Amino acid sequence: MSVDAFAVLAEPTRRRILDRLRRSESSVGDLVDALGMSQPAVSKHLKVLREAGFVTCRTAAQQRIYRIDTRPLRAVDEWLGPYRRMWAAHLDALERHLDSQE
Repeated sequence: MSVDAFAVLAEPTRRRILDRLRRSESSVGDLVDALGMSQPAVSKHLKVLREAGFVTCRTAAQQRIYRIDTRPLRAVDEWLGPYRRMWAAHLDALERHLDSQE
């Protein structure tokens, strides 16, 4: 089954979870505390992120520890590349124009 990375990332809570995991690996409990959400809600979003490949988890004693898997994010970054280059070209042209006005 193909997963639409943009559909997964469209959910603000999932982006907040990824932002938190970007800083460090976290347990579900840590994410619940940091995000001020219920455990079932966080677990639901983690399941979507895990199934889409954005996070992985490992078991440590009684806890599941989650971390980011960057592979799906690389695909998003690759898709954004041409748009980044387009904007860079436009900004370079604007800079040249502004410099010529001096």
